[in-house]
Amino acid sequence: MKLGFIGTGKIASSVITGICNSDLKFKKIIISPRNRLIAKNLKKKFKKVIIAKNNQEILDKTNWVFLSITPKVGEKIIKNLRFKTHQTVVSFISSINLSRLKKMIQVKSTIVRAIPLPPISLKKGPVPICPPNKKVKAFFDKIGSTIEIKDEKLSINFWSISGMMASYYEILRVMASWLSKRGVKKKEARKYISSLFLALSEDAVVNSKKDLKFLVKESQTPKGLNQQGLKEMSKKRTFKSITETLNIIHKRLYK
Repeated sequence: MKLGFIGTGKIASSVITGICNSDLKFKKIIISPRNRLIAKNLKKKFKKVIIAKNNQEILDKTNWVFLSITPKVGEKIIKNLRFKTHQTVVSFISSINLSRLKKMIQVKSTIVRAIPLPPISLKKGPVPICPPNKKVKAFFDKIGSTIEIKDEKLSINFWSISGMMASYYEILRVMASWLSKRGVKKKEARKYISSLFLALSEDAVVNSKKDLKFLVKESQTPKGLNQQGLKEMSKKRTFKSITETLNIIHKRLYK
């Protein structure tokens, strides 16, 4: 299997890193030269990574092609590329739907939309795909946990959630900054915050069969610190603002 990546940003780099550190069997990965620094670093790090001269070369020399570009770039370049019949095309593009992709690609291909996130470089995290596809599922199961979605409209909800990643990291940054301003060394503050929320996330995964309300309740004691924190943030509409933000992102994607 020969893999090709059009686009060499953060997500593409993370997926390629996950692939190269997994037991997936492939001959080579051909990547675009768009981001030269990332492309050179990937080539230097992994022997099977090759930098193409242009995007068309990637399509000509691969069986599977991953579209890891922004919607704006996708609208500009995809229609001018010559895809091969029966090629597997996996799109990471957030707002170009399946019907639009089919029209742009023009030939009969297997097209699947996927939502990998940076932790895939560690072979961790969920990867929603739409529509369901056995081969694509088996592929992503080697570097993450695949979630198959039949309804593309339903998959938009997962794309919306993926838009909260930077906000999550900002929450961690704010708390680490708060600690460091009170005398804790920056390195220790970052380590404590990241380790704490990793542990909380792992606990949530272990208890994922239960309603998350259970964890909210169990983490509080009457008149305790967590109860106070929850009440204060609720007063400030912090949690309602999350829902409102998700609705805004969803509206942008739902076209």
